[in-house]
Amino acid sequence: MVLGQVNGLFGIRGWVKVFSHTEPRENILDYGPWLLRTPDGRVREFRVLEGRRQGKGLVARLEGIEDRDAAAAWMGAEISIPRSRLPEPDEGEYYWTDLIGLEVETVDGVVLGTVAYLFRTGANDVLVVDGARERLIPFLQGDVIREVDLEGGRIRVDWDPDF
Repeated sequence: MVLGQVNGLFGIRGWVKVFSHTEPRENILDYGPWLLRTPDGRVREFRVLEGRRQGKGLVARLEGIEDRDAAAAWMGAEISIPRSRLPEPDEGEYYWTDLIGLEVETVDGVVLGTVAYLFRTGANDVLVVDGARERLIPFLQGDVIREVDLEGGRIRVDWDPDF
């Protein structure tokens, strides 16, 4: 499960800047070891030795990365962990990865497409649904999102199919 990305270098002692998909963002530091996968396909597991908030982002020191050059080799790498290391979500909470690929249909049974991805806005999360056309549907449980059926592979929404 992808939790973030190495998106910069910090200092000369091998620290990396981290973009986190976790909420709150510091939670990524608690899940380890990290499996880093570079855009060119290199993969390696790293233990997180320490990490902290730095400005608006995070920085981390990883075992085996001792200098800036070694850290630079992992720029752009995805940070992932096995799904089994994540806690089970509470009732009514979902990991975004579990929603991707689910079929989206209206409460009247009109199929709108499947969830391609999600993104966060200041107000709420948004489902991007690919079908006959792309739709952006706010993830507002109880209002727009009426049912999430992970086992059935479906999300039912109160949404006008013409919108």
